[in-house]
Amino acid sequence: MIRAALLWLCLLAAAPGQAAAIRVVDDAGVTLELAKPPQRIVSLTPHLTEMLYAVGAGAQLAGADSASDHPVAARALPRVGDYSRVNLERVLALKPDLVVAWVGGNRPADIHALTALGVPVLHTRAARLDDVARLLRLIGRVSGHDAAGDAAATEFAARLAALGRRYARGNEVRVFYQVWDRPLMTVGGRHWISDALALCGARNVFADLDAASPVVSREAVLKRAPQVIVSGSDAPDVRGFWQPFATLPAVKRRAFVRVDADRLHRPAPRLAEGVAELCAALAPYR
Repeated sequence: MIRAALLWLCLLAAAPGQAAAIRVVDDAGVTLELAKPPQRIVSLTPHLTEMLYAVGAGAQLAGADSASDHPVAARALPRVGDYSRVNLERVLALKPDLVVAWVGGNRPADIHALTALGVPVLHTRAARLDDVARLLRLIGRVSGHDAAGDAAATEFAARLAALGRRYARGNEVRVFYQVWDRPLMTVGGRHWISDALALCGARNVFADLDAASPVVSREAVLKRAPQVIVSGSDAPDVRGFWQPFATLPAVKRRAFVRVDADRLHRPAPRLAEGVAELCAALAPYR
């Protein structure tokens, strides 16, 4: 009986280690298997860095891209390059047991090179508003913080739902979201900003375009006659750019809105704050 009891206790002690094994299918359809939660994670984009901190995996971060600046602790992480090029030597020097990458944001060549070098890579996709909650759960799972990932995802979804209820009523307003002026760039219908506009009771005048960040002509904007022009805080002076076109409804109404780019342009938990700011700014024009 004593020997049986000791054997049972040994099995119980071993159970947590066995449960720690992780198996997920990522957004590229790749099955990622880890014997235990990764302890040296490298993030290749700012929004993924924010998500890792949000699910409680900040202490596991060994490095990040040069633009990762939130939360403040992320600014002290070793840098491994940016969206235009990842420094593979720096990544390897950090001896990561997981790299978290953004398909569509990071260069395919960089992601492929890391995989070819035998580095475990979690491929993620972020294009729509709903992707944030989904990725919080995925990143929580792969980093060993399932409960925190689920909690962060639930909170994010609840905040969006509350905004949807608050701004459901009112007239729909036509919006041109200007990302840049030279070339003149906007967001297409399959972008989280377009989703955010819809949640706020607005319509992206270029929602019919499939590209995430299409280049459009000034004539096309004038033809679609937006009632409000919105831009991020990182964009050049939008008001001065359009002021000469007095017949444009947005110019007539003096309807120019500027929002915090860090919060609205990153598909991370703070996006909920960015959407709230956008909705509040658009409300007077509805």
